[in-house]
Amino acid sequence: MAAHLSRRGFVGGAAALSTAALWAPRPGRAAVAMGFDEARHLLSRATFGATPAEIRAVEALDYAAAVDRLLETRRATALTPAPAWVKEGLAELRAAQKASVAKKGIDGKPLDIVRPVQEQARELRNWWVEEMLVTDQPLVERMTLFWHNHFTSSLEKVKYRPAMYRQNELFRREALGNFGRLLKAVACDPAMLIYLDGARSVARQPNENFARELLELFTLGEGHYSEADIKNAARAFTGWSVDRKTGAFRVNEQAHDPGEKTFLGQTGRFKGDDIVAILLKQPRTAELVVEKLWREFVSLRPDPVEVKRLAAILRSGNYEMKPMLRAMFLSPAFREPSSRGALIKSPVELIVGSVHLLGLPVPEKTPLVRMMQGLGQLPFNPPNVKGWPGGEAWITTYTLLLRQQFLRRMVEATTVSSMDGDMTMPMRPNRRAERKEQAPADEAMQPPMEVARPVEGRSLRHAGMEARLGPTLAGVEAAELQRVLLPRKPIDGAEASGPPGAIVALAMLDPAYQLK
Repeated sequence: MAAHLSRRGFVGGAAALSTAALWAPRPGRAAVAMGFDEARHLLSRATFGATPAEIRAVEALDYAAAVDRLLETRRATALTPAPAWVKEGLAELRAAQKASVAKKGIDGKPLDIVRPVQEQARELRNWWVEEMLVTDQPLVERMTLFWHNHFTSSLEKVKYRPAMYRQNELFRREALGNFGRLLKAVACDPAMLIYLDGARSVARQPNENFARELLELFTLGEGHYSEADIKNAARAFTGWSVDRKTGAFRVNEQAHDPGEKTFLGQTGRFKGDDIVAILLKQPRTAELVVEKLWREFVSLRPDPVEVKRLAAILRSGNYEMKPMLRAMFLSPAFREPSSRGALIKSPVELIVGSVHLLGLPVPEKTPLVRMMQGLGQLPFNPPNVKGWPGGEAWITTYTLLLRQQFLRRMVEATTVSSMDGDMTMPMRPNRRAERKEQAPADEAMQPPMEVARPVEGRSLRHAGMEARLGPTLAGVEAAELQRVLLPRKPIDGAEASGPPGAIVALAMLDPAYQLK
């Protein structure tokens, strides 16, 4: 049946069929069934959210068995076909840019066309959002997003879009793989070399950007290295560059500093790979990774004892991610009922999860991407090298209002045939974006970045009070609907009564819906 569903068609149905394979019954019975609420909690944290059918399939399983299923990896690549241009080299990109600038109309004036890099950025974001919706490996995609925010790079600076696509594929390939292998690959990743100026680092003038972020953000954290360590690490990575024709990684030995270097107390004629190897031997590296994963999946305040325990598992397993993630999901802190509803959904989680839950048909993904941008999380465009801060930073008085309005739009969208139309709010220029310092020259020619503006008036006071239920929610009892949508009791005190569509609308507009 799945083979007859077009990915351009009913996304909710396709996604449900994809994830159904994950939770299909297998021989044997659960030792102890976990129950509905714990199944919902596990899926809300480890995936983009779950439908009633997915929760019911999991609740009958033993908890450890459910975690093991989530950690299974079926493939190392995305289900969604990539845009055709991802195999192009840098030379082809430059040729396409020149061609777009040279095209003129019959009156001799330049044609008003979308430049290749802008269109490729739109296609790339839409491609990833579609993959989030249709994947049958939801934890893999969640971890791909996690690594994107750990090892940040941005389309705003990396104009060579195929490099950003390949970096995303790297994160997916190693999503549940090996952190050591991922760290080594990131160090020579063309998108990272462009983003942090490593491609221009040469012996006579080492660039310290990558070395600094490697120590501060990717491995050790502040206070665990010296300025001398940064300088010597930068020297070790000199000569690592990007081929100007193919866009592939290359080493220019003539630009490398072969001299002796002292790094974290060790001395030698180090190259980049040596620096990475030394960092992986530091206990602090595993601890930093665990701390960030704890904030992502468990709570905003890492438990020092648990961090050391999980970091030891990560190091003893030669940085294989699955044993450590399994131990984290099985930890009492993760399973504790009081932890349910203690984290805030990111804009991507909120929007992708809502579309999946409601079974909304979304042939065109651009409106969803605009929603994410309005709420402060534009895929492939983290705000800076530190990434999105996440946690409580997702919620301000302004963004809370925007979230509620976006959710109203989603409820309204269930009453129409699809979400082809623009569901975003009226837009206004972001003046701060216009004043960004050191903006790339070609970026300055683009229209100013826009953010969603709250909508006022009768349309929001009376709209979206009842959702039309799709196949993912149809036939579900009223009490169960509220348990599916909310991780805790409603904050606004709405009772689970009335027509099912009204219950869904009230639950989605309750602040508790934005928690996980």
